[in-house]
Amino acid sequence: MSTVKAETLPIQGQNDMVVVRQSVRAQAAGIGMSIVDQTKIVTAASELARNTLVYGGGGTVLIEQLEDGGRRGLRLTFEDQGPGIPDIDKALTDGYTTGGGMGMGLSGSKRLVNDFDIKSVVGEGTRVMVARWK
Repeated sequence: MSTVKAETLPIQGQNDMVVVRQSVRAQAAGIGMSIVDQTKIVTAASELARNTLVYGGGGTVLIEQLEDGGRRGLRLTFEDQGPGIPDIDKALTDGYTTGGGMGMGLSGSKRLVNDFDIKSVVGEGTRVMVARWK
C-alpha cells in the first residue's frame, strides 16, 4: 500500500470542521468514489472531527489518498491529546454518550467505513483511523 497524497489539517474550531468535510469530499471525488461512498466517508469525517474537537479539546486529521494494487481509497487519522477514552468497548456501543448526544458518533462512523481502528490512553489522548475504499 502506498500513499499518493497526504495533508494534515487542524481541528481547533467549528470552521476547521467545515474545512475537513470539504477536503475529504474533494479528495473522495478526486479518486473517483461514488456519491454514496463520498457521503459515507464525509459523514464519518464529520462525526470524528466533532469528537476530536468536543471531547479531545481539538487536534488534527491526516487525510491520505491510498493505492493498494488496483484499489484506491482514503484514510483519515484523527488525533488529539485530550482526556482519552476509559472504556473503548462501551464508547463503541450504540446509544452510549458522555456528552448528551445520540451516542452514534464512534459506532456510526465505524459502520460507514471499511477499516476502523481506535487507540486511546486515559490522560494522553485518542487516535482514530478510518479508511474507505473505492
